[in-house]
Amino acid sequence: MEVSQNGINFIKNEEGLRLTAYQDQAKVWTIGYGSILYKSGVSVKEGDTINEAQAESLLEWEVDLKTSAVANYVQSVTLNQNQYDSLISFAYNVGTGALHGSTLLKRILANPKDPTITDAFLMWDKINVDGQLVENTGLKARRQREANLYFTP
Repeated sequence: MEVSQNGINFIKNEEGLRLTAYQDQAKVWTIGYGSILYKSGVSVKEGDTINEAQAESLLEWEVDLKTSAVANYVQSVTLNQNQYDSLISFAYNVGTGALHGSTLLKRILANPKDPTITDAFLMWDKINVDGQLVENTGLKARRQREANLYFTP
């Protein structure tokens, strides 16, 4: 499967667009649609700027990476487009490694219709602040929106 335009728009809406580097809530330098790395593997740093076309290119590159990983993880189950798009958004935000070892993925692989999948999305509502995991209302809301998308037929 491929991420749909709806999935891309969902990610764009969740991430927002910033053309000047900023520190996200976890103090990680970020640019564009939530990118922390450039295609070269170099980290975003203070003072960096990009244009909208570069932001779109970074988004496309990152979504392609996430899509490849997620496709491998869920090849044993059948998902609808919204389920797939929600997982791409999740992986875009937390990383494919986090998804790979998650309760979320385990529940999806066991039964893609399991209603406790929502709870598994909501487990990912924390950010690292000075070495402590702290619940974040913005992430909690995003996880709920991802879960809602997942369960939209």
